Amino acid sequence: MTNNDEQLEERLGCKFRNPELLQRALTHSSAVPELRTVDTANLPPPENNEQLEFLGDAVLDLLASEYLLEKFPKWSEGQLSKSRARLVNAQALELAARRLRLGEHLRLGRGEEKTGGRNKPALLADAFEAVVAAIYLDAGLAAAKDMLRTALFESALEERGGNLFEADRKSALQEFLQGRGKAPAEYRLAAESGPDHQKTFQVEVWVEGACMASGQGSTKKEAEQRAAGTALERLEQTGVRS
Repeated sequence: MTNNDEQLEERLGCKFRNPELLQRALTHSSAVPELRTVDTANLPPPENNEQLEFLGDAVLDLLASEYLLEKFPKWSEGQLSKSRARLVNAQALELAARRLRLGEHLRLGRGEEKTGGRNKPALLADAFEAVVAAIYLDAGLAAAKDMLRTALFESALEERGGNLFEADRKSALQEFLQGRGKAPAEYRLAAESGPDHQKTFQVEVWVEGACMASGQGSTKKEAEQRAAGTALERLEQTGVRS
């Protein structure tokens, strides 16, 4: 273990009994051919983190489900399913990986290094899943749950709270427009009112030079989501095609 690895263990909140698991979790497939050329006498051949990603995905689903049931025992199955999907989506995992600074610890091939692999969202999300699996294999579900609560779950609840289950309507609108060859939607603050501690924001969503809808909310993000939802409903009803 290097000093950097020990610093990562501190951020993860766990000390690995088998440090090779952590190393494998941080090893991208691009690094394996180069690592095999190094003198590894008496050492097993290096492995990439792809199988750990697979296991980590399952551990994430299980622990996210358990966490949500504990936090929101009265939520319906639909609310729980939507919340879990948002809690462990690729963007959420990438952000958690960045908070842990996993990119600094990845083992990458020279080509991947040159193309900015340490900052690629997909690589970071995959590495996070692999690290979850490594912790599970090394110390069990309780240790994995403790890490996820700090690094992922609580951050998501701070951001969205009880609205976690709500669909991301901005993303849905973006996917709708992209699938039809349209330019991304533009959000414009149209008005704001009320005292600083109780403001109301009105946001308009524009698509290809036309105002499609507007929405109000206590935050700009909430207003944007509502405007996007209304715009998406209108576009779907009018049957916009590419």
